Amino acid sequence: MIKKILIAFFCVVAHGLFAQNGTISPYSYFGIGDQRDNGAVDTQMMGGLSMYGDSIHINLGNPAAYSKLRLTAYTAGLSHKEFRLKTFTDEQNTSVTNLDYLAIGFPIAKNAGFGFGIMPYSSVGYSLNSITQNNSGAEVTSFFEGSGGLNRLYASIGFEPIKNLSVGATVNYNFGTLEYQRIQSVEGVQFGTLDDRESRINGYDFKYALNYTPTIKDKYTLYTSVLINTQGNLVSKNSETLGSFSVANGNNIEVVDVNLDASNLRNTEIKVPTRTTLGLGYGEDKRWFVGAEYSFQQMSKFENAFLGLDNVTYNDANSYALGGYWIPEYRALNGYFNRVTYRAGLRYDVTGMTVNNKEINNFGITFGFGLPLGGSFSNLNLGFELGRRGTTDQNLVEESYFKINLGLSLNDRWFLRRKID
Repeated sequence: MIKKILIAFFCVVAHGLFAQNGTISPYSYFGIGDQRDNGAVDTQMMGGLSMYGDSIHINLGNPAAYSKLRLTAYTAGLSHKEFRLKTFTDEQNTSVTNLDYLAIGFPIAKNAGFGFGIMPYSSVGYSLNSITQNNSGAEVTSFFEGSGGLNRLYASIGFEPIKNLSVGATVNYNFGTLEYQRIQSVEGVQFGTLDDRESRINGYDFKYALNYTPTIKDKYTLYTSVLINTQGNLVSKNSETLGSFSVANGNNIEVVDVNLDASNLRNTEIKVPTRTTLGLGYGEDKRWFVGAEYSFQQMSKFENAFLGLDNVTYNDANSYALGGYWIPEYRALNGYFNRVTYRAGLRYDVTGMTVNNKEINNFGITFGFGLPLGGSFSNLNLGFELGRRGTTDQNLVEESYFKINLGLSLNDRWFLRRKID
């Protein structure tokens, strides 16, 4: 029965994944939009650490962790984000709710596992107004709007060829459509101008992982991890229309398709540079764990030629994460809260994006709980994140946010051969 329910749930939420508008950030105007968190709720709440793996949770960020799976696990995650968008002169509150991932993983042999799923890769969603004056002193109103995003289908495999040494690989297929619109009108002028652009994007990237987790003093474990997410080579098929409209009633007057072939912009390539992550941690299995990760990425090599923005540059990016968990007594027969997993972490992201000569960085504090469901290994993961991104300098926007995450992790014995004693 649970399998039928899961299949129906998969169909419903997968449709929602493609339909959702995943962000309201003005910074999604740049690059390929806001790149979304690629971890499950349990890892997001430890500052986004990806090195830790166990036998009942799917680690979406580290394919080597699939070697630890002992039961079939299926998981889904939702998030709700409250934003306060602040400029030097104004402030606005808004929110967005998303489906973050849907995945399944299962053991395929001793010390080997496989999994697949779907999740958002990036999101575009902004609506901005700008009022300036031209050389004649007339008021110029510009309206910018963007929508769409990229989704990601993935498949991962991980195995343990040598005791305590796990390796894994993931193939990601990224696809979606990004839409950008700019409308401009001048005070006292009957007609305004519009510029609509669309990019239909697809392409692959790969992730490779190596985990080494030796036992120290019989009951402690040292966690080391190396992750390499290879350069994403995305192909973008572009179109653009220019036109004019009546300021009085908003009706289009004349709209023409731009000949992008003449400027070699019909088909462009977007290269998302390789990202490398190094991790180190220490802990006692099923009791406590603490770890740290450092990631670096040569975003200075990123370019999206079709947009042709002149107020943004890209520098090399760095990310820092610190986090861990604590379980008072996972085998406790009474006292429910003794079996709860308590998680917390910190994250700081130097995004590499510089807008109007100002770096756009992100800082977040995370915490949450893993709540056991009944007498099974299934659990409900509840998480929270407080953070801030951007600045009010140079006419930019500072984003303060509060994020609530809800993740469901269910376990079963699918695909395991039954034995009769």
